[in-house]
Amino acid sequence: MSHSMNIKLKVWRQAGPKTKGQFETYSVPNANPHMSFLELLDVLNEQLIKEGKDPVAFDNDCREGICGSCGVVLDGQAHGPQRRTATCQLHMRHYRDGDTIVVEPWRAEGFPIIKDLVVDRDAFDRIMAAGGFVSVNTGAAQDANAIPIPKPDADLAMDYAACIGCGACVAACPNASASLFTGAKISQLSLLPQGSPERKSRVINMVDQMAKEGFGDCSNHAECEAVCPKGISISAIARMRREYMKAMTD
Repeated sequence: MSHSMNIKLKVWRQAGPKTKGQFETYSVPNANPHMSFLELLDVLNEQLIKEGKDPVAFDNDCREGICGSCGVVLDGQAHGPQRRTATCQLHMRHYRDGDTIVVEPWRAEGFPIIKDLVVDRDAFDRIMAAGGFVSVNTGAAQDANAIPIPKPDADLAMDYAACIGCGACVAACPNASASLFTGAKISQLSLLPQGSPERKSRVINMVDQMAKEGFGDCSNHAECEAVCPKGISISAIARMRREYMKAMTD
């Protein structure tokens, strides 16, 4: 039988984007090592509702490490202490009875706080939208094998395509840069022939939009790669820079 744990949570509470926030400390006396961190927040919220208090707002959807919406900063680390793991897949067995965990939202100018641990990540959607579409010829679908793509390119494109847009890279970066996210999206398409027609306009528009959103510049700290739940390499950023320079000089 699993022993229960007493966990203390120091949670950032903020009623809205314009209000001042502060940390509140709570005790969860019946935590279980097999719970995920989000289940721990569920238990806390049940306690708060019973006490007639406002539950902690946090973002989540799939709870399977796929969608990326669950991201929070735990003890100063985006998504918490376990590498290549989204917050929803982090289990309480990584903590000890009596531990205090500091829980904060992603903090970046480009991600305004909506409430408590929930931030507005629409900036990522706008960066994607700035990239435009991949143009296709209408008519009969082309045979999938008609365009030969070297396997190393296809594999690398798939590695970059693994990005789930969670924003941990921004939260971990001392400059709050969105370069890993944007670089992954640009690199994925630049490696494939389908991405070629809009290649130049895509990189210019996405990089410009990233700057407009208030994200900082990359200065190669590599904190983004360290916290990425999909382990995306910072080589995506170097590739994005090369694509950008090429597009601007051609």
